[in-house]
Amino acid sequence: MGVFLRARREALKPQDVGLPEYGRRRVPGLRREEIALLAGVSADYYSRLEQGRENSPSPQVLDAVAQALKLDAEATDHLNRLRLAASQRPRDWGEADVSQQLLQLMDGWEHTPAFVVGPALDIMAANSLATALHSGFEDFDNLARMVFVDPAGREFYQEWKRAAHSCVAEIRAAYGHHPESARIAEVVAELSAQSEEFAELWKLHDVKGKSQEGKHLKHSQVGDLYIKFAAFTVNGAPHQQLVVYQAEPASPTAAAFETLRAMGTRPQHTQAVVPVVDLAGDEHDRRT
Repeated sequence: MGVFLRARREALKPQDVGLPEYGRRRVPGLRREEIALLAGVSADYYSRLEQGRENSPSPQVLDAVAQALKLDAEATDHLNRLRLAASQRPRDWGEADVSQQLLQLMDGWEHTPAFVVGPALDIMAANSLATALHSGFEDFDNLARMVFVDPAGREFYQEWKRAAHSCVAEIRAAYGHHPESARIAEVVAELSAQSEEFAELWKLHDVKGKSQEGKHLKHSQVGDLYIKFAAFTVNGAPHQQLVVYQAEPASPTAAAFETLRAMGTRPQHTQAVVPVVDLAGDEHDRRT
């Protein structure tokens, strides 16, 4: 919690919160005393929050601090989750198989790419059109790895910076639900070591879950794709999210999806750590 508060404080400028700025500051962002003043708490108390010496702040205090830091609703919820002790966190956040009903549902969407991701953005299952869509990647295994490490990511995601920010913010949001997750820690460590851009974005502590928005993608064989994207939490498995890509009817993207469906391309997986379900009935290995 203290690291999150410090990162968000350092990201603010005096003008962001209506404070005057006199001369050059020796440290980035606002001072602790300024956040304390805006939140209506003592400077000593706020310092203890950032230093991890105050472990039981009230929800009212955290809401006041969140307002002072200009946090949106999602980041405020994240802050409140970080204050929870391990015993207060949900116990059903671990890996679990994708349900057979969900697999059958995705399998029936022949014209719609659909896949299931875990908290660390691991691909847990995908239908044939989703695998064909991502056939240009070395592995269709983890969205964050595909964005930051696989060279195909910068060609596929035409708004790469936006995709990069989204991946990191989504993993950060999942981390808030379960900071003890070994899989999230593993992915963050691996990507931080392999990508300076990931490491820098991770330090920002931005929080944003998957929602509904548009994407501009480019497939090496069918060209530009303009899709609508939505993500849904899976009932009974809140750590899983169903991701669905849709094309406008009778659009060039819809025609491209038909071409990909006819191609029937599937990803290649090499190292077995977590199985990825192939909806044709086989089980492939996913490289972490």
